[in-house]
Amino acid sequence: MTFDPASYEFSQPSGPSPIRASTVLPAKRENIELHTEDGHKLVGELALPESGPITATLITLHPLPTHGGFMDSHVYRKASYRLPALAGVAVLRFNTRGTASPRGTSAGSFEEGIGERQDVEAAVRFAVERGLPNRWLVGWSFGTELALMYGAVEPVASQVEGAVLLSPPLHRATDAHLRMWAEAAKPLTVLVPEHDDYLQPAAAAERFSLVPQARVVGVDGAKHLWVGEKYASRALNEIVDDVTEAGSGPHGLPTEWNGPVATAAA
Repeated sequence: MTFDPASYEFSQPSGPSPIRASTVLPAKRENIELHTEDGHKLVGELALPESGPITATLITLHPLPTHGGFMDSHVYRKASYRLPALAGVAVLRFNTRGTASPRGTSAGSFEEGIGERQDVEAAVRFAVERGLPNRWLVGWSFGTELALMYGAVEPVASQVEGAVLLSPPLHRATDAHLRMWAEAAKPLTVLVPEHDDYLQPAAAAERFSLVPQARVVGVDGAKHLWVGEKYASRALNEIVDDVTEAGSGPHGLPTEWNGPVATAAA
């Protein structure tokens, strides 16, 4: 059965509620479909602010599907739960080809990051056609490879403002892709966990020196999967700081919400 985001049941607590891993804040949520140029239908979800302007749009690219990555990977799930309400940010999540989640399964099969170029282009095209403003790619692990390989070339390059990368392994993305980002001169923020399994801060700073505008941020204590509320919140704060004019504020995004809340299933 396909998960319906309209099925969240909201209630009004008597006072402010702490924002926990499973806390869902109000947003306009809908299941969406993306259609690639090579004929695949991809499933996803779009979460928009309930009211007010959209300050930025995140087009999220998930971790490696052959190792458990999908549109519900926890940082992206929390982004969709929180950022429309807390920062006016629209969050587009989707399963790349052949990837399954409670939302459903995208057509096709995993293509080692090659065919997935069509998936990235389909997601960006959807955001453009919906009129979603201030569009940014946000890649995590395998998703950073897709952002680096395809975000600085057309048709994507002219349709996004830049990218934020979480835990880039730089396995598929090469120095040639980094040089394309340098030539594109688009903003690039690279969040690198101190204890990453693949690329740690010092090595990341050296590799990304090929991109003069890249901002490499080492995150003390974090690991590749950003497990723990402390690290997930840090990632969301950094993303909002980069993609919105107001940023996350001097103390980061709020950790309490005074309004209707729902609780997601574990």
